[in-house]
Amino acid sequence: MTTNACIELKDLKLLTQIGSYAPGAIIPKQHLLDLTLWIESKLVLISEDVMENVFDYDPLVVEIERLASDCYYETQERLMTRIVQACANYSEIQSLEINLRKLPVSAGSGSLGVRLSIDQTTLDGFRAPKLSS
Repeated sequence: MTTNACIELKDLKLLTQIGSYAPGAIIPKQHLLDLTLWIESKLVLISEDVMENVFDYDPLVVEIERLASDCYYETQERLMTRIVQACANYSEIQSLEINLRKLPVSAGSGSLGVRLSIDQTTLDGFRAPKLSS
């Protein structure tokens, strides 16, 4: 049997500006992030209770918050891409699922989002050094 481990971040409210809206359009009040990071189980099933034995996700959360607030985004997809790039900087992350949603959508209710699953091969593509042309 295979053992899988993941770290789940749910409902992180991002301080960000995404999208262009016509006069009278409903402007989202919140952008929420869900992020599931698949890691090696040895980073969860530990014999000693020390930080060196686990994946320290705090620096990644700080980077995600910085990315969300450092510029204006036309699309949710661009911010998501930048978050995936940040995740690729951590070799411990084998694959991930990301969901970014905004709310409300209509009449003060609903959420609308984009979900993306990234496998190890795709994540490794983000890690590969880019050659200059």
